[in-house]
Amino acid sequence: MTYTNDIKIIQGKVIPAWWRKKGHQVNIDDIQDIIDAKPKILVLGKGKPGMMKSTRSLCEFLKQNDIDLIEEKTSIAIKTFNRLFKQGKNVCAGFHLTC
Repeated sequence: MTYTNDIKIIQGKVIPAWWRKKGHQVNIDDIQDIIDAKPKILVLGKGKPGMMKSTRSLCEFLKQNDIDLIEEKTSIAIKTFNRLFKQGKNVCAGFHLTC
């Protein structure tokens, strides 16, 4: 299946139509469902040019909760997520696909 709008992947399930409150900013509220799933790794695809960014508060929250954050351009982040998922890692993702 091919997706053209932003998505999240939580416990192997694709959650389509991911919207953030502030467009290219990812905050805790934007990924609460991912946080609730308690992953060990969060992969964020920042879009083709890498414009989407995590807020400082999100980065601090993830660090305090022992969740490793990997932020990459989406094309690279997809490969990273697939590799980690195939290795059986407890990984979730959010991919910015629209730019």
